[in-house]
Amino acid sequence: MPYRLATDPGRPDRANEDFAAVGTDTAVLLDGAGTPQGFESGCVHGVAWYTRTLGALLLAETTPGRSLACGLASAIKTASSLHGDSCDLDNPNTPSATVVAVRFTADRLEYLVLSDSVLVLDLGGSDPVVVTDGRIGDVGRESAGRDSAPASGPALHGWDAALTERRNVPGGFWTAGADPHAACEALTGSVALADLAGLAMLTDGASRLTDTFGLATWRTMLDLLWADGPHALIARVRDAERADADGKRWPRSKNHDDATALTWRPTV
Repeated sequence: MPYRLATDPGRPDRANEDFAAVGTDTAVLLDGAGTPQGFESGCVHGVAWYTRTLGALLLAETTPGRSLACGLASAIKTASSLHGDSCDLDNPNTPSATVVAVRFTADRLEYLVLSDSVLVLDLGGSDPVVVTDGRIGDVGRESAGRDSAPASGPALHGWDAALTERRNVPGGFWTAGADPHAACEALTGSVALADLAGLAMLTDGASRLTDTFGLATWRTMLDLLWADGPHALIARVRDAERADADGKRWPRSKNHDDATALTWRPTV
């Protein structure tokens, strides 16, 4: 399969908590959910360990004849068992991750999206199909009165506390943490391969060029990816972040976030 991948850590002194991998018919992309400052995770391993572990297990569990959701549930269950007795998996801030997974069958592309990473499907028109789970934003608006995380201070702590209370509970938002039920909350679907001109899987550190900064439409983002590759998209994101280093134009809790983009286009 003709995939292209680029990833860049948000900070050079910290591990990249994103994960992406490709198998013979499946690709997965995960964005680790870090523990907010001032909160305890209950885990001795860390977010990067969890994301890499869950991502590798997910790739292994997406076997033929098994749904992507079932594969994710099994991967979460196994990853949870690998924590051992040293970690408190009942802690709501235990490491978790967003998930995007796609699988190619004979004539269709199957997909699964959990939380706010993004799958963009190019069906050849001016408006790509964008699949992302917006419940974390809904919770932020309901609980903290905001569309996105504030930059710092008491407002950020309040935002994080509100999300902690509503993470992986009915009526809240879901990430792939310790509870396999999260897989049942994922968005799933499929499209005909004959209609598919390409796809992009993006962590929110890469998709922010469009959904946070508004500097590209999904169509123009895809055009950039097809012309110059995933590394060019991440470079555009970093340029925008550096131009707004104080976060006044685009308030955000992380000036530079881990950014990963994985693309596929059919051979032409």
